[in-house]
Amino acid sequence: MAGGGGDMESGEPDFQIAPMIDVLLVMLIFFMTITSAQVLRVDKNIQLPTAPNASRKDNSRAEAVLNVRWEAVAQRAVFTFQDRPFSTAAEFVQDLRAARESAERQGNPGQNPSFRVVIRADRDVPALHVSQAMNAAGEAGIADISFSTSNRD
Repeated sequence: MAGGGGDMESGEPDFQIAPMIDVLLVMLIFFMTITSAQVLRVDKNIQLPTAPNASRKDNSRAEAVLNVRWEAVAQRAVFTFQDRPFSTAAEFVQDLRAARESAERQGNPGQNPSFRVVIRADRDVPALHVSQAMNAAGEAGIADISFSTSNRD
């Protein structure tokens, strides 16, 4: 009787590459899905401020990305969180709180020091609107706030 498990006389199993390729493809699809979901939260119309000495963030933490775009023609800021635009910072406090609570349920209950908000503000946005975004994060119970910048123009 012939089997696919190797030579029965030597006792050594054959190396089968097909299961290993299957696992590799599943992992590849998983990481591509996670990466593309994070990229979708980034507003490409925002011109980030320049900070040549900025440090890279660690990607091991749960985070919420908040975009603050400046519309020069209308002279107003547009806040975008989870692909939804908001005209004021107070409108997305509940959504930020829900994102924090969801991360807490997946991690440690109570204060989750690993959850943060990344504010991606346009370089032309007045500081008042960035401050409003920071206050909204504080009202949602998030104390860790980072700012996204570019290291070159």
